[in-house]
Amino acid sequence: MSGRWGSSANAPASQPSQDGASKNLAERGSAWTGEGARPHLVACPTWPLLMFIDSHAHLDGPRFDSDRDQAISRAREAGIATILAVGTGDGPGTLDCAVKLADQYDFVCATIGIHPHEAAQATDTDFRQLEELGRSPKVIAWGEIGLDYYYDHSPREIQQNVFIQQMELAHAAKLPIVIHCRPSDNSDNAWEDCLALIEQHWKPSGFGGVLHCFTSTWPHAKRALDMGFMISFAGNVTFPKAQQIRDSAKLVPLDRMLIETDSPFLAPVPHRGKRNEPAYVKEVARQIGELRGLSTEEIGAQTSQNFRRFFSLPESGADV
Repeated sequence: MSGRWGSSANAPASQPSQDGASKNLAERGSAWTGEGARPHLVACPTWPLLMFIDSHAHLDGPRFDSDRDQAISRAREAGIATILAVGTGDGPGTLDCAVKLADQYDFVCATIGIHPHEAAQATDTDFRQLEELGRSPKVIAWGEIGLDYYYDHSPREIQQNVFIQQMELAHAAKLPIVIHCRPSDNSDNAWEDCLALIEQHWKPSGFGGVLHCFTSTWPHAKRALDMGFMISFAGNVTFPKAQQIRDSAKLVPLDRMLIETDSPFLAPVPHRGKRNEPAYVKEVARQIGELRGLSTEEIGAQTSQNFRRFFSLPESGADV
């Protein structure tokens, strides 16, 4: 996949051939094209122009228990066409959380996986459950998986082994991967290890993936881009001290960029300090637009096109 896009920050939107994960997802796409029974939509009399996609949101936890449907409705009212619900949950025992949510809403899709925080809890039974969940037509990616050397909730060697095992399972399922990577303070250690493991164990698959909530520098982004990855920016791109993230956002080619909320975390300015939710992804688009000399709507339209192209989802319409 590394040869399908250029590395120029001003590269035009490209049309990669449908292979690898995209081809497999297209073959699995009956749940997205209206065949058979359809889940319910959140009730709303009229929708605005749906031009934004939240490519990473955790909607399963207790912070949404009191108003989950309302938060999803607010997202639609704000012009959010699609939400990618992340299925790591609280670790083993909750790995089906995003699939359950996606089955309720036409415009929600799901990932599955074990977060590096819970890597030490993973068992063979959990991996077998993930294999089964990966067959759901609403599952479009495996993640978030990777390395977290900041909190070290699981020993690093175990994190690495579980990461490798999940890359093998994702390869068998023909799903792209969504990467979580957080290094120790004032270090690139997790980035160096994570990208090296991807180069060794994932790059040959050609399925690519997404670097979620990107916080590192352009050289790390470039290494991932060369392996067929998309780069996703979250609400922390709006934080006053996040200049490194903004510097990277100026350089990532527009046709290789996604936006996300990482709800309920990292609420963007002007909502910082509150619980984050998918409707706020527009603030991420607004900040990226200011950096790139484009409107909020132009960034929304471009990143939505990128998302649909990468995951081989329908190009238009309110529902996917």
